[in-house]
Amino acid sequence: MGKVLIAMDKSRSFRVYLTITTDLVAEAAKIHDTTPLGSAGLGRVLTAAGLMGIMMKNATDKLTVIFKGDGPAKQILATGYGTGKVKGYIANPYVDMPLTEAGKLDVGGSLGTGGLTVIKDIGLKEPYMGTISLVSGEIAEDLTTYFFISEQQNSSVALGVKVETDYSIGAAGGMIIQMLPQDGGESANAGEEVREGAIEALEKLIADMPTMTALIDEVTSNNKAASESGLVLLLLEKIFEGIDEAYKPEVLAERDIKWECDCNRERIEKALMTIGRRDLEEIIEEDGEAELECQFCLNKYQFNKEELEGILELI
Repeated sequence: MGKVLIAMDKSRSFRVYLTITTDLVAEAAKIHDTTPLGSAGLGRVLTAAGLMGIMMKNATDKLTVIFKGDGPAKQILATGYGTGKVKGYIANPYVDMPLTEAGKLDVGGSLGTGGLTVIKDIGLKEPYMGTISLVSGEIAEDLTTYFFISEQQNSSVALGVKVETDYSIGAAGGMIIQMLPQDGGESANAGEEVREGAIEALEKLIADMPTMTALIDEVTSNNKAASESGLVLLLLEKIFEGIDEAYKPEVLAERDIKWECDCNRERIEKALMTIGRRDLEEIIEEDGEAELECQFCLNKYQFNKEELEGILELI
């Protein structure tokens, strides 16, 4: 289980969501047996979906982030919940491509040309859906653009996954910074001059900031005895150590974030019901049994002929 820190700067101009997800990404990579490139793409999307789920108001809220392209990775999908749970999968976990000219894992190339869709379910009749074309496929840049275009929210997203030579996850984490509204919101007391100062300070900080994985590496290697909460707090302080005192973030809350698939036999039965009577009858007649696999955790569910006939009666 990891921790997410939610912080606000002293001028009440922006909010920060920050997490270290090394263990979470390692668990997902192990389940899906991903290549280094697959781990990098899936890990970034899982981290982002986990943070975005926590950003929602209620524990029952959830959102799904879908990156789909014409590249060899095909699709990366993750679902985050208001409780901090997150699950996800990559359509081609064995995706492999040459490194970029900069010597980096080519997540953007693995996705190719395509789109990003975010689906938010907050308990209304119809979920909210926002879609944009992929900007780079590198995940963080695409999500920054999504927030601006689809939610009219000035944001900055930073994500990183470091994969070691033995394919293990050396470091993973992410940060989302969002400007707060001026019209009566939490930044109502922040004057325009203060707000502009915050924006300028953030732009410089982001431009000069090392990679997320380099920062996590430094913090974890120098503080081996620190707790998970302590490490994220140290990471927050490290990222903002050079910013003007007026814009130093102060922690508002701490939340848990963890990999957890909520599949169960009842849900799989409902999935079987959706295929329709004709197809289910065909399975019963030709196979006499069925095996369904959860795409998130890869757990398998077996149904014998008698169980399938019972499901058929409910359709």
